[in-house]
Amino acid sequence: PTLACFSDFTEMMRALGYPRLISMENFHTPNFMLVSEVLLWLVKRYEPQTDIPPDVETEQDRIFFIKAVAQFMATKAHIKLNTKKLYQADGYAVKELLKVTSVLYGAMNTKGVERADVSEEDSSRFKFDLGSKIADLKAARQLASEITSKGASLYDLLGKEVELREARTESIARPLEINEAEKMMKIAIDCVLEEVQKTKDLLNNVALDEASLEAKIEKRKLELERSQKRLQTLQSVRPAFMDEYEKIEEQLQKQYSSYLEKFRNLTYMEQLLDDHWRTEQEMFEEAANMLRLMQNRLKEEEQHLLKSGSKWD
Repeated sequence: PTLACFSDFTEMMRALGYPRLISMENFHTPNFMLVSEVLLWLVKRYEPQTDIPPDVETEQDRIFFIKAVAQFMATKAHIKLNTKKLYQADGYAVKELLKVTSVLYGAMNTKGVERADVSEEDSSRFKFDLGSKIADLKAARQLASEITSKGASLYDLLGKEVELREARTESIARPLEINEAEKMMKIAIDCVLEEVQKTKDLLNNVALDEASLEAKIEKRKLELERSQKRLQTLQSVRPAFMDEYEKIEEQLQKQYSSYLEKFRNLTYMEQLLDDHWRTEQEMFEEAANMLRLMQNRLKEEEQHLLKSGSKWD
């Protein structure tokens, strides 16, 4: 990208009212955070109500953000952006950003705002709103689609005009029969009266249903009041067996405390008994070991004496 490209981009962003200063040094190395911030700001300038997620923390979030912005610009402003260059977030991304800023800057000039009249002090306070233009564009697109559909239907109807012309001419040429017309009018009147009667029956049914529902609601209200009164009565009356129940509950609490104390004592005594049996077992094993050692020593001395006696003989 040339120096003029950077210069045009910074001047246009300043004229559009971007709050931060942008220089060439910002794009010497990839700076995705700045590119995403500028893109989101430009999209909000183009359509403030747009909903593009600003999350660019992970690689997947950045890819989704670039695709969303590119799709928005392609559908709303007919601006084709190179997503690969935007993702690089270096000097080549400036050329893609310049496509959007050029459109917004040109739209600003068409509203009578000259570039030379916008000073550096007023550029930060410049508010550019394309809401009315977007509304007009949407209305124009809707009218264009309606015109296309109406034209297609008109073309189909005109294609049937040859057949319809003959039928219309035949109908006009046919003499009007009063009796047949009167008969058709009576049939039409009977149909209308039948529909009116059906509507009246429906209204009467609605009135009956409404009265029935009101009666049911009133009945439910009375039942609710009776239930509430009964509940209050039951809450205020103390059961006859409550005193005995409280006494038994108190005794049960005492029995439970006594049970806990006895259980703890029993557990302690069992532990002492186990310790005693373990000590006796250890003493028994120690005595057995000592006896076994003494027996072995006596055997060794006896063998020694036997060997000594055999030598003397």
